[in-house]
Amino acid sequence: MKMETLLLIITAVLTALVAGLFYAYSCSVVLGLGKLPDAEYLKAMQHINREILNPVFFMSFMGTAILLPLSVFILRGDQPVFILLLAAALVYLIGVFGVTIAGNVPLNDVLDKFDIAGSTAEAIKQMRESFENRWNLLNNIRSVFSLISIILVIGACIRYREL
Repeated sequence: MKMETLLLIITAVLTALVAGLFYAYSCSVVLGLGKLPDAEYLKAMQHINREILNPVFFMSFMGTAILLPLSVFILRGDQPVFILLLAAALVYLIGVFGVTIAGNVPLNDVLDKFDIAGSTAEAIKQMRESFENRWNLLNNIRSVFSLISIILVIGACIRYREL
């Protein structure tokens, strides 16, 4: 197997894992959490946001951010594949990685510092109102962009195979 083929396969798998993660959040996790009372919702999100910071998540999330541009560079001589991978990399880096770093992470950081046990019911309600809808919107954006990214990577894989 050629190095380029292996690179494309690993890139596709990691991109698909990230897309699946955000898709699962959008269509199940946030819906279930949304049914919880305010304090329980905030506690659950605090725990999830802390636990997701693990090597397996970072391998897929950061690995995709590294391998997509690397794939673009290595396959730059193959015009159709290059264009698909460049588009996939831009979509991922802006719509998934960028939205996460500029949007979801700051919200997570604010929530992480929020003292649920020492807060009034009104403060808890306000925190949820300032967090939940914005976080969910940003996650939906990540979901859509990660889906577009994996479609583009699959297109690049198909086109590469045809060459």
